[in-house]
Amino acid sequence: MLKIRFFLPAARSGSLADASGCHQAPEVSTLSHYPPRVAAAVVIANMIGTGVFTSLGFQLIDIQSAPALMMLWLVGGISALCGALSYAELGAALPKSGGEYHFLNEIYHPCAGFISGWVSATVGFAAPTALAALTFGSYLNSSGVQVDPVWLASAAILTLTAAHCSNHRRSGGTQTGFTALKIMLIVGFSVMALTLGPAEPQAEFAWNDEATIAIGSGAFAVSLIYVNYAYSGWNAATYISGELATPQRSLPWVLGVSTTLVAALYCLLNFVFLSVAPMEAMTGKVEVGVIAAQYAFGPTFGVSMGVLLALLLISTISAMILAGPRVLHRIGQDYPRFAPLARENQDGIPVTAIAMQSGVALVFLWTASFEQILVFSGATMALNTFATVLGLFVLRWRQPALPRPFRVSLYPITPLIFLGITGWTLIYVVLQRPLEALISVGVIASGGALYLLSRPSFP
Repeated sequence: MLKIRFFLPAARSGSLADASGCHQAPEVSTLSHYPPRVAAAVVIANMIGTGVFTSLGFQLIDIQSAPALMMLWLVGGISALCGALSYAELGAALPKSGGEYHFLNEIYHPCAGFISGWVSATVGFAAPTALAALTFGSYLNSSGVQVDPVWLASAAILTLTAAHCSNHRRSGGTQTGFTALKIMLIVGFSVMALTLGPAEPQAEFAWNDEATIAIGSGAFAVSLIYVNYAYSGWNAATYISGELATPQRSLPWVLGVSTTLVAALYCLLNFVFLSVAPMEAMTGKVEVGVIAAQYAFGPTFGVSMGVLLALLLISTISAMILAGPRVLHRIGQDYPRFAPLARENQDGIPVTAIAMQSGVALVFLWTASFEQILVFSGATMALNTFATVLGLFVLRWRQPALPRPFRVSLYPITPLIFLGITGWTLIYVVLQRPLEALISVGVIASGGALYLLSRPSFP
């Protein structure tokens, strides 16, 4: 096979990364790139996970208006799209892997980048990987596979870790294949449910006064937290942007199209759930997909729905194992004390970082101590993205001459929409969940302390 070597541009002179005193590893040559379709698959698979199949039951506890519930998913989609377009400009202007770690490192200070990487590696990827894997095992077990869900979850993590530690072709093929399967299953289920389900919708979708009152309530804001968690993952492609062919051109397309597609699928799924199953049957329940399938097709097919959901979750686990370790990889390149994390195989895959994140996920899985982390992980990661999108304004102010192959449309309205919606949800997290907010502060503070201990020198 012809081996092609390429080199990314060196870090800009005078950048915050250079001024930190941190070891700056040279850009590592690799043998191949991920094509844009793999990055799109990573975004789609990261977003479509457990959230869309579980959160409707919790939203129904306080909101019984179908149009208001649909508005939740529309608002969440608009917020995610505005965030994705903002990230696209940052990713095109600063084309390196690492996501928020790289962006905050360059825009604010290396400490901000390090804390972001610490949060992403622990709260942002390892814990959700464990949760998605455990949900996979639970759905598969409920469908007649008499194996402990934890063992099934462990097998999924280990198998996908091995696939992503091989080479770009096999890693990308695994991700693309499972994501395509996920989209086909969602569309197929939706079409069949609407065709074979009840002739008359179970919910009334016409806009009314009840819906108007609901969208202005605190319950709507609290429910938006669950929706935003379901949409989290739209930024996943920025974690592997340094491994994309022509990221300046492909990243905006990948983020924008993928996020729009997921928003459409989310609205379709929730329309189907509300159309085929009565609200009272789903209120407070986690397995809304199975309940909807039982009402649409009968009890027998409802049980087999567990297998379909399990298949959907494989690509979610896979995407997190693929994207998340790139943060640890960048930390290993930038900080000598974490140099082992920068080790790559002959195809340029960060195998040590992948193995470490999967190991952390397995610890969460087997100790079951990640449940409370998942409660505050949405808020912690929302704060991460809030600071990053805010950095779009900072970067334009500090470096107006920086080449920007892509500029966010309708600036500054687009990033301000994201900041407004995200800030609104964060305020309600603090008001409704003060303990989780304090734990988030603790995680951030621990990352800052670790940064101080890891620096090779002090200014």
